[in-house]
Formats: sequence, structure tokens, C-alpha cells
Amino acid sequence: MKSTTVRAMGLSIAVAAALTGVAACGSSDTGKDGKDGKDGKAAGGGAVHVSPIAALRSVEKSTDKADSAKVRSTTAMGDLMAMTANGALTWGDGLQGNLTITYTGGKMAQLMRQAGSTSMEARYLPDAYYAHMSDTYAQQTGGKHWLKYSYDDLAKLGGASGSYMKDQLQNSTPDQSVRMLLASGDVKKVGEETVSGIHTTHYSGTVDVADLADKSSNLSAGQLAALKKQLSQAGVSTDTVNIWINDDNLLVKKTEKADTANGTMTNTSFYSDYGVKVSAEAPPAGDTKDFADLLKSGGTVGGGTASGGTVGGGTVGGSTVGGGTGTSS
Repeated sequence: MKSTTVRAMGLSIAVAAALTGVAACGSSDTGKDGKDGKDGKAAGGGAVHVSPIAALRSVEKSTDKADSAKVRSTTAMGDLMAMTANGALTWGDGLQGNLTITYTGGKMAQLMRQAGSTSMEARYLPDAYYAHMSDTYAQQTGGKHWLKYSYDDLAKLGGASGSYMKDQLQNSTPDQSVRMLLASGDVKKVGEETVSGIHTTHYSGTVDVADLADKSSNLSAGQLAALKKQLSQAGVSTDTVNIWINDDNLLVKKTEKADTANGTMTNTSFYSDYGVKVSAEAPPAGDTKDFADLLKSGGTVGGGTASGGTVGGGTVGGSTVGGGTGTSS
């Protein structure tokens, strides 16, 4: 492999790994009206009917307190990639955990085949995540198998959308999709359904992505303005979200669908075994290559400039990990 191919592949892996459903787009503490949204008692002292917004607030609290879960997901984006992710994550003290990511189709699968394997382990820590590559790829990185992606470095590479991705990766929980619907102000109860043999309640809504970033991130006004521009250029405007909640007010399933410049993005994620023990440690330093150092060997990635915040003419990030919107050209 040429060094430029190695660097381009490394950055593509970074973007794709941030699209595995680990983090969803944004968060919010309140619904559109800023109220709990509970309906009053029916005439004659009947049962209290809880609005979707009030119900989702209970789900948000229960899922956040659960601290950890097993995750499995599928994500596709046009002809860029199709992938699966399977593992466990904890979010009690910053995002941590491990996912096995397998590329099943698209350009990313072709790149990974060139690198010797279509699967890799992604290890998440509060300040960075690590991708374990094949022996074939390690031959191009001094024999080192792990690529380290500092969230700070990703923020610099991706400009405003990179900062947004960093913000979401470091503050991610499965209930981000619940918060997305709360922030959207557009959520409805679809009905009651069985998912994986479990009784659930199904909710659905549509999120305005640019407006959501305003409500959910800790970015500056300048970063938000730049992010909105990048999202517009990427062709992302709305994200349709469906979630299924069990009787313990925990998220069981989530789907997302959004149009992007790279084609339609779809994601389906399943969550189970809440409270499972999860541990993750940084790989051995002697077997780890910092992606920032890899970039320094050439300075350009896929025809774009690393310092200018564009990669191959597109944007990096704007992500949902665990399957959300993000772009990479």
C-alpha cells in the first residue's frame, strides 16, 4: 500500500468508527416547550395519561442510571459503507468499552480487504479511541497494530463538525436517541410491539439536525455556524428516529434514517444486558501508532488538507455513533 492510501484508510476508519451507534446526534434536557408534558387526569378522576415527552424523560433517566449495556448495530451509507458493530459500552465515567466492527459492503469494505481484514476491534476510552488493524496494515506503520485517535486531533481535522463529533463521543449514552426526540419537539407514540421477545412501546419523530446541534452541544457560536454550513454542504437536513422502550423504561432498539451527500444513511441498534461489567484499557504503547503522527508523514489525506478541516473535499464527523449522521467523501 502507498503511504497516502494508508493515511486515507486510517482517516476513513476514524470516521466510520464514529458511525457505529456509540454516540447519537446530540442531547437535550427538555422538550420543545420545556415542560414535562403530562396530561391531566381524565374527567371523573380516571387514570393519568402520560404524554410521549413525559414518558421519554423517564426513559432518559432510567437508561442513564443503568451505566452500561451490550450493543449490536448495523449501519449503511450509500455506496460508502455497510457495517456491523457488536460489543459492550459503559458511560458512567466517560465513554469506555469495546466493539468489534465488520465492514460488509461499500468502499470501506474494499479498503479493509486491501488492509488484510474486513473486521477490527475499536476500543473506546474517555479521551481517545483505538482501532486494531491487521498484520498487513501494521507493515505500513512500523509493525504497530493499534491506531490511536485522540478526540482533540479529530476535532482539529474535522473543523466544526469534528468538534461536534468530539463532543458527542465524549458524552455518549444509549439514551442520546431519546434526547434527540426530546430536543426535536416532534415525537409521537406509535404503539406497543414485541422486539426480541420483549414487550416494548414504540416512539417516533423527526429531528432537524442543524437545529439539534444548537440545543445539544457545547460548541461556540462560531463552531455552530460552521457546523451548520458543513451539514448543509453534506446534504443532511433531517433525521428520522424510531425507538422501542421496554417495561423497565430502558431502550431496547433504535433506528435512524437520513439523507446525506453520500447517499441515504440507515442505522439499527439493539441494547441489552444493562448493567453488564465493562472494562477497557489503552493498548500497549509499543504496539500503538498515533494517527496524528501518521498524518505528519505526508500532511494530506485523500486529496484534502488535514489542517484545513476538510478530508477528500468532504466533512468529517457530524456524527452519531451507534449509527448516526456523518459524512466522508
